[in-house]
Amino acid sequence: MRIPGLKPSWGWASLPALFLVWSLAATRFPSYILPQPWEVAQEGWRWLESGKLWAHLGASLLEELGGFGAAIVVAAIVGTAAGISRNVRDFITPLNGLFMAIPPIAWAPLTMIIFGIGYLSIIVVIFIAAVCPMTLAIQDGVQAIRGGEVRAARILGANRLQLLVHVYFPATLPAFTTALRVGFSQAWRALVAAEMIGASHGIGWMVSTGGQIGNASQVLLGIVLIGLIAWLAESLVFRRIERRYQRWRSH
Repeated sequence: MRIPGLKPSWGWASLPALFLVWSLAATRFPSYILPQPWEVAQEGWRWLESGKLWAHLGASLLEELGGFGAAIVVAAIVGTAAGISRNVRDFITPLNGLFMAIPPIAWAPLTMIIFGIGYLSIIVVIFIAAVCPMTLAIQDGVQAIRGGEVRAARILGANRLQLLVHVYFPATLPAFTTALRVGFSQAWRALVAAEMIGASHGIGWMVSTGGQIGNASQVLLGIVLIGLIAWLAESLVFRRIERRYQRWRSH
């Protein structure tokens, strides 16, 4: 029976379907090649009991917070300036094109040479991965502001600061939320890749080390954590922010 006004959704069935396919596929392989989901859960419990899981998870989140947070600040400033000023836009466009053409993980060996193996080198890689796409998204949002709105505000006596606060900032909130989503996904991928190449901690290190010692359960545990954290960030943070400022899209 279909309830009027209620649209059916199959989103709830996607994850159970994925685990069902995983379980069925695991029956075709030995557990040291493709373990069952419950075996991965047991591996996770062992890491949790030892306290190592929280240590590695905290290290990854700290690096993500540092690199992504710095990228937000720089992208907001540069993207807004590029959207307002054509001179700034012309100056940064070749740089954005250059940096976005280079895979962020390619910078990891250089950052490790300069800063050593540790938090700072990974934070720099995360920053490089996130700042350019976020800058472009914010720049496009500023450029999309209608000229009539700016002229009307100036006629009413608004100065540059008032234009920025009362015209540009509200109008670019949808673009800013899009920039956050894009930047976080790029930053998270760069974080995991950088930890796999040169780190002694983090979720990426768990995946890399598990592969080196042939522990498929540890590898899959790290993969599940990577996907779970990204899904939680998308569902609990970015979608809520986007819904909060959805009304600006109609203005």
